[in-house]
Amino acid sequence: MATMHSLFFSILFVAVLFSGGFGHRAVGRETVGNGPGAMAVGSGPVHQKRIAHIRERIVNIAVQEIGVREATGNNDGQRVEEYLAYTGLGKGYAWCAAFVSWCYGKVGLSAPRNAWSPALFPNGRRYAAGLSQQENIRPADLFGIYSQGLRRINHVGIVRKLGDRYILTVEGNVANGVLSKRRPLATVYAFSNWLD
Repeated sequence: MATMHSLFFSILFVAVLFSGGFGHRAVGRETVGNGPGAMAVGSGPVHQKRIAHIRERIVNIAVQEIGVREATGNNDGQRVEEYLAYTGLGKGYAWCAAFVSWCYGKVGLSAPRNAWSPALFPNGRRYAAGLSQQENIRPADLFGIYSQGLRRINHVGIVRKLGDRYILTVEGNVANGVLSKRRPLATVYAFSNWLD
């Protein structure tokens, strides 16, 4: 009789472990961000709705920054220095990646948080540019511009909207400020998705 009880409880224990998602993340319990703005997300329609809301908030924050200008044209000024400080730098540094990181941070996300534009395109988050990949591009994804001279991505911004063969962007450190541009897809080297 004791053997039957042991067998029964062993089977029950294994069943509970597997039905509870042992070895897997619990659906609906993953956290995006940290601090007061952190959001619990999972998968499925509710997850997609939450991510769409986060994307919208990132784009809205970026759009509100359009018009910010450097004080003297030397990567300086109160707001520019705030973007740079978010990534641990002071005035005088290129700040396109710091701007993008700051926008993500404003919604409570801890990543990306880097002032070096190539760091915002790691293999696990990066996808190729081009018309064949157009269906993957979403608002709040990042786009990267490649420099032949530097042999790396040297500029990054936020996708605001997708057009037929272009993206509408919000980007910092262009003409000494934050502005929105229309960039042909053919000029974009890569995209990265930090939300899905």
